[in-house]
Amino acid sequence: MTRRPDTKAQILDVAELLFAEQGFNDTSLRLITSDAGVNLASVNYHFGSKKALIQAVLARYMDTFMPSLKHSMDQLLAKDSLEMTEVFGAFVAPLLALGDFRPGGTGIFMQLLGRGYSEKQGHLRRFITGSYGDALSAFMAAVKKATPGIPGNEVFWRLHFTLGTVVFTMASSMALTEIAESDFGEQNSIESLIHRLVPYLASAMTAPLPVAVGNSQDAA
Repeated sequence: MTRRPDTKAQILDVAELLFAEQGFNDTSLRLITSDAGVNLASVNYHFGSKKALIQAVLARYMDTFMPSLKHSMDQLLAKDSLEMTEVFGAFVAPLLALGDFRPGGTGIFMQLLGRGYSEKQGHLRRFITGSYGDALSAFMAAVKKATPGIPGNEVFWRLHFTLGTVVFTMASSMALTEIAESDFGEQNSIESLIHRLVPYLASAMTAPLPVAVGNSQDAA
């Protein structure tokens, strides 16, 4: 006899798919409860609010991903010198491991992160920095070590450009892989996309400073 998931797990399972596909803003609690076969009172009982539900959906992935990332960053920081390809490359194994954690977990997690980045979900930033600050601090320390000579404000912008690239790529991954297959005969997967991104993003992080940035700093 197949055991049905408990109510809380059922809500989380349905919510994460709807949030990934339709976004946090466009997914109502009414839609979640309808697809999960539960009533609104169940959502309020287990989570209290939509924001808390969104955070719980992310936490299921973050609780697996972030400790692994922190371990990888600590190992990199012990090295005498560091390259950005190593820093971004350290994301690959923890990301792909999410596919073992949940079917399609890598893609779902990336979509959820993209939704949080592109939609107005300020509470997610506070939640992530508050709950996983040690891993984020280790990542930033690794980035700083791998980008000597790049000013802090420029690192800030480049990291956001990086995140934007990742968000677009993952949000459009199905369309992009179909185009690549049609035009170039390529067979791609989430794993191959991630491996393609690493050297591209690393080179962008360490590119020469634009002239305008150098001039503005000289003027200051």
